[in-house]
Amino acid sequence: MAPTDDVSHKRAELGRYPSGSHGKNIDDLDEAIALLRDVVELCPSGHPHRSSSLHRLALCLSGKYENRGFIADLEEAVMLGRATLELRLPGHPDRGIFLYNLACDLKTRFQKHPRMCDLEEAIELHRAALELYPFGHPDRSSSLHSLAICLSNKYDNQGVIADLEEAVMLGRAALELRPPGHPDRSISLYNLTYDLCTRFQKQLMAHTSGRASFFRRPTLARHPRNHADIASSLHTLSLCLWNRFQKEATTADLDEAICLTTYVLELRLPGHSEYTASREQLVLFVRERAQRLAQGTNVDEVVMLGWAVDNLRALANYFKDRYQNLHAIVNLNEAIELYRYVLQFHPTEHPSRAMSLHDLAMCLADNFRQQSGGSQLTKAIALEQEALRLLIPGNPGYYVSQRCLADCLQLKSRPEVVATSSDASDIKQVIRNVAFEALKTMPTRLLHIHTGILCSRDAQILNFMSSQQYNHLLSLCATSAPDQRIECIRTAVCRYFRFVRLSHRWSEAEPLLRDVEGHSIYDMSTSGGLGKLQAFCAAACEHGYLWAWSDTCCIDKDSSAELQEAIGSMFGWYRRSALTIVHLSDVPNTGSFGGSEWFRRGWTLQELLSPRTLLFYTQDWSLYKNLTCSNHKTNVAVLEELEKETGIESRFLTNFSPGMDDACSKLQWASLRCTTRSEDIAYSLFGIFNIHLPVLYGESAEEALGRLLAEIISQSGDISVLDWVGKASPFQSCFPAHISSYHTLPLPPSQSHPEGQSSTMSQQPPSSTALRKLYRSLAKSPFPQFISRRLILPCITHRVTAACGLKSLEIELPDKLEDATMEQGALQVVRPWHSKLLGPSAKPDATTEKQMLVTLGRPFNALLLIQLPHNEYKRIVSSTLVTAQPVDSDSVLQSKVRRLNIV
Repeated sequence: MAPTDDVSHKRAELGRYPSGSHGKNIDDLDEAIALLRDVVELCPSGHPHRSSSLHRLALCLSGKYENRGFIADLEEAVMLGRATLELRLPGHPDRGIFLYNLACDLKTRFQKHPRMCDLEEAIELHRAALELYPFGHPDRSSSLHSLAICLSNKYDNQGVIADLEEAVMLGRAALELRPPGHPDRSISLYNLTYDLCTRFQKQLMAHTSGRASFFRRPTLARHPRNHADIASSLHTLSLCLWNRFQKEATTADLDEAICLTTYVLELRLPGHSEYTASREQLVLFVRERAQRLAQGTNVDEVVMLGWAVDNLRALANYFKDRYQNLHAIVNLNEAIELYRYVLQFHPTEHPSRAMSLHDLAMCLADNFRQQSGGSQLTKAIALEQEALRLLIPGNPGYYVSQRCLADCLQLKSRPEVVATSSDASDIKQVIRNVAFEALKTMPTRLLHIHTGILCSRDAQILNFMSSQQYNHLLSLCATSAPDQRIECIRTAVCRYFRFVRLSHRWSEAEPLLRDVEGHSIYDMSTSGGLGKLQAFCAAACEHGYLWAWSDTCCIDKDSSAELQEAIGSMFGWYRRSALTIVHLSDVPNTGSFGGSEWFRRGWTLQELLSPRTLLFYTQDWSLYKNLTCSNHKTNVAVLEELEKETGIESRFLTNFSPGMDDACSKLQWASLRCTTRSEDIAYSLFGIFNIHLPVLYGESAEEALGRLLAEIISQSGDISVLDWVGKASPFQSCFPAHISSYHTLPLPPSQSHPEGQSSTMSQQPPSSTALRKLYRSLAKSPFPQFISRRLILPCITHRVTAACGLKSLEIELPDKLEDATMEQGALQVVRPWHSKLLGPSAKPDATTEKQMLVTLGRPFNALLLIQLPHNEYKRIVSSTLVTAQPVDSDSVLQSKVRRLNIV
């Protein structure tokens, strides 16, 4: 094996281990280190993978040190980090991350053995990495945070105040890049608090040198135990700063106290036992600061005040986001108060005042939508109007405020829309209306699984409105935002009325509507169909559902209107069911699908295709092959069995869309299925084709199938339904009498005749003009139509004569065709035509024209027609496959599409 192959092999093995493998299984880490050592050995100096391999090995060794604490691993990580850095010269895109990781290892070594040279080098490396991470870079906050910690450590060892001041500055910058809700914000908060406490203590010691002091000295460990520790430390320091402000009137202390208290509120959210006290503390600080601001502010104070205001706005944004996600009004109220504080610090001439006005207006408008307080909306309108006076057209904020003002004005002009939706009685009516709308798309009757009672839609609504789910929904609506309320109701209603459907093979003594109406099925006999119904409900209950449906007792079969609706809606009901349970009554617990009668029945085809979630149960109501997955359609082995048993590809079994595409294949799927009533074989396909036709029990099977095929042709023009071999229907000579005629479909000519079939055509290439003319005539051919049992079929015709343009055919005609009908031109061999046979190309070109010539020159499945009086035609010899082929390209070029009237 070549060295490069060795490297590729080892690197492929390493794909199992993430870089560094921090926090992973230590055995995996050891294995990763061993593999990386092999990779490094295979990557000598100059190898393109050497630097990345050294870097990953260093990361793994660093992770191993964190797990086991062996200093040798850390020493090697530092050594490898230096070697990596030498290979990643300035300008390399990955140099920043290598600088950062080496700096982190040096800082870790410093913490183990405090050598200032390691810390100094770590600081320089972090500074270099920071230069490579401009504003907006995803790693900038981590680099700022780590550099701040290093400088803080340096101050702890050397006591140079400049290092501590820089650590505070960098800590603030890192915190700005980690807004409330950021996963690393709490640790940044704590480290900044630690540095602020340290600075406060330093200042306090200098201030009280040789004298007693009444200030409390906050003490803080380098590593907090939890959020409560951080919040407590922040709270303590803010009080210390407030106390010093009261004594010395230094507004910087007050601004810092405001900043720290916003951090506390972020960690002590509404509901926390100490939230109210912290909130009152912030109100006190802000009120005092506003009074000081009115007295004037010097330049140095503006910087610190800016940090305080930014923190207030960040906290307001945080509460606003929480409201939008959780819909709790308490969060919105907090955001409103905080935005008001921000606005106090942004006087008329302040450049950010317009933005603050807009933020507050948005929250007040949301509050109006939630609680319908008219004064809130009036204030929101006034705020947006002021914002627009401060902005000029062209400023992005101008158009945002303009749109918000328009929304508020619309709300004001239609207050009843919001006001009524907050009324409890109106909310109940809205819930009731939504429930009725949802039930319109579901079966008329459902079995209540817990009680076994068959319920009408009114009874279903009453069950819902007396349930705990309904009471919970009412509570949820009372606290949710109005614009979210309808969606919340729809979700709850749909979840409550999820239902399970039974798919099975009918047997004797199935319970009908009149048998179970007014009774609990659990109080009835457990034999026969009732026992099956009870077992089905028990299985549905086991899966956590409340409603069930069976075609035996949930339809009033004495009502022709209801029966018509049920058949027309059946596919959609199965599609909308949360689960379909299939009971295979003839499959023993250890058996398989093979031979089950369920796969031979007509109605079960749509019951297989339509559900998204389906479970098979065997004879004794055990899960098929004990497969406990939630959906057997997701099980590969089950899909393979289904595909083999039904001849339907798995992609259709898992993601079937009803419609008329590929109609012939769908007819083939049903071709060997049967129904108790012969006409049902056609009715059972209405949903699969997404066709709505009258159900006319008593008509013949030929009539029912004929109406179905006629509708398919009328709506889609799909001529593939004419591709069958068998007995013709009295309904229409181009339709089969039985659906079984689709079982063995004629092989498409392009498959049955390999390449080269058109080689007998003349080698003289036809002119492009002739080809283009033929292409245009074929492309403009009309669609097939079906009118009054007559098929108006576009087709390419060939009279059966000595020079018909086709190769010789041998067809055995029925004896009953009299010689008089066999006169010259009485028979036509036709090729049914549809413009889509030309392919998807919209415009003819040399390629499409050539492809057309090849296509038309191949053998095709033809219809043999005989001409009748009044210019009508009838198909004959349908039980024989007629395959025809043009003699040459000249015959193809003479092709013309005619519309024949076929009875």
